[in-house]
Amino acid sequence: MTLEEQNKAVVMRYVEAFNRGDLQALRSLLHDDAEIQGVMGKGLFERIEPVWRQLIEGYGMQLRVEELVAEENIVAARYTETGTFKAPAFGHQPTGKSYELVAMEFFEIREGRIKRRWGARDSASQLRQLGVTGG
Repeated sequence: MTLEEQNKAVVMRYVEAFNRGDLQALRSLLHDDAEIQGVMGKGLFERIEPVWRQLIEGYGMQLRVEELVAEENIVAARYTETGTFKAPAFGHQPTGKSYELVAMEFFEIREGRIKRRWGARDSASQLRQLGVTGG
């Protein structure tokens, strides 16, 4: 297996853990000092875990890999992201509405674990589709 294939496999394990809502498995895929960046800020796992928990438990967020591209230690992922607002999250009550959008993440993989992760998605579209106002 090439380095690129190994790194793609790490990202696939990340997606599978995220879709299961398995925060411990996600943690195990990250270096201890892994930096996670997204639309809601950046930080180490301890700072990002509450955000991910709300996305998973509140929005029911799921990622469907549409494309993975790897070059050496960098993997780019394009997803179709879906979810349904089913539990309180980010200071809002659930609306029962669903969303679908394109999301992208870049990963730096070192020694078989994620060293850095950047994420981008259209959060404004997500909130509109979920019926969230004032947020």
